[in-house]
Amino acid sequence: MQKSSMSTSVPTLTRRAFLKQTGLASTAVALGPAFNLSRAASSNDTIQVGVIGTGGRARGLMQVLAKIPKVKITAVCDLYDAHLSSAKQIADASAFATKEYETLLERKDVDAVLIGSPDHWHVKMTVDACAAGKDVYVEKPLTHSRDDGKTVVAAQDRSNRVVQVGTQQRSMPQFHEARRMIREGVLGKIHKVHLTWNRNFLPFQKNVPSIRADAFDWKKFLGAAPDQPFDAYRFRNWRWFWDFGGGILTDLMVHWLDGVNWLLDLGMPAAATTVGDHFATKGVWETPDTIQTLLQYPDKGLQVYFEGTFVNARNRAMTEIMGENATLYLDRGRLELHPEPNRKIEAKEVVLGSGPRGADFFKQPDGELLHLTDWLEAIRARKKPSAPAEAGILAAEAAHMANRAYREGRVVRRAG
Repeated sequence: MQKSSMSTSVPTLTRRAFLKQTGLASTAVALGPAFNLSRAASSNDTIQVGVIGTGGRARGLMQVLAKIPKVKITAVCDLYDAHLSSAKQIADASAFATKEYETLLERKDVDAVLIGSPDHWHVKMTVDACAAGKDVYVEKPLTHSRDDGKTVVAAQDRSNRVVQVGTQQRSMPQFHEARRMIREGVLGKIHKVHLTWNRNFLPFQKNVPSIRADAFDWKKFLGAAPDQPFDAYRFRNWRWFWDFGGGILTDLMVHWLDGVNWLLDLGMPAAATTVGDHFATKGVWETPDTIQTLLQYPDKGLQVYFEGTFVNARNRAMTEIMGENATLYLDRGRLELHPEPNRKIEAKEVVLGSGPRGADFFKQPDGELLHLTDWLEAIRARKKPSAPAEAGILAAEAAHMANRAYREGRVVRRAG
C-alpha cells in the first residue's frame, strides 16, 4: 500500500540543494516568492495576446499572464456574455472584446493567442490562428479525434508558428530531474507505469445552470458537432459528452501520459484496453465517471496503466514509474524515489509544493507560469516550445484510442 509520507530516515533535499544538484537553477523562479522573468522578458517588445474561449480555465491562465512583464492581453473572445465580461476585468483596460474569434485573429494588435475553448474547437481555432500568423498556446487535448493531428502539424509548420500545448508537467523542475535520473539508469529497466487521477464527487448532483437559450449563440458553440437542442448542462459540463470532449481520458490522463511520453520517449501504444462505468453519473454523463485503461508498448517492454474516478480520491493525481531497481513517484508538487528491497540506492524525497500528495494544483512550482513562460521564450527565440503540437497529438491520440476501446468494447490495436 502506498504510504502517505516517507520515513524519517529518508533524506529530504532542500529546494536550493535540489536546484543545484539538478542544474535547474534557472527554474528557481518557480520555487520562490519573487518570480524574476528577465529571461522571458529580455529586451524584446511586448507580446500582445488574444484569448479565445474565456471560461474558468482560460481566465486562470489569463491571471498568470498578467504577472509576466512585457505581455499584454489586448483582446478577448467568448460566445457567452458572462465569460466575456469576467475576462475583460482581467485583461488590459483597453482590450478589444468580441464574440467572433475570426475578428480577433484579424487584429494587428494580437501577436499570439491563448485558446481555452471546448475540445471540439481546438484544432480549427489553432489552424485558423496559424494561418493568421499568430503563435498559439492551446489547452489539452489538442485534438478531438484521431484524424485531426496531421492538419495541426501542417498548419504549424507551414506558417512557422510556435504552438504550445497546455500540458505543463514538461516545464516543471521535478520532471526534469526525473528525466535525468531515468537517463542515468537509476530505475533500471522499466516495465510498468501507473497513472492515476482520482477525485470524489459524491454525493453527485446534477445542477442545471440558469442559462437561457438566448444568452449566447448555441449553434455557433456547436460548430462541427452534430446539431442538437440547447442544453445548459452540456454547455457548462461539455467535457463529459462525446460531441465536445472525451471524458477523463482526454481531460486528465493526457497530462500524465504526455509527461511519460517525454520521460520515456514513447510513441503510440500498440494496443489499448479500457473498461468504464457510471457509478454516480448514470443518465447524466455520456463518458464514464470511473475508468481504467491499459496501454501496451511491446517494443519498449512496457505497460502503462491509468485509473481515473470521481467516486474515490485515493492516490489522487500522480505518476509512478516502476523500474527493476526503484520506483519514481511524481506529482505536481513533489518527487520521491523508492528503492526496491536490497538495492544500493538511496531513497529520495523532494517536496516543492505544500499540500496533500497528488493535489490537482500546487502554488509551487507554478506549472502554468513556467509553461506560459516557456511558450513566450519560444516565441521570442522562434524555436520549438517544450510541448509542441506533435507532443500534444501523441498524447491525445493514445487517449482517443483508449476511448475507442471503451466505446467499442474491444482491444483496439494501432493499425485498427
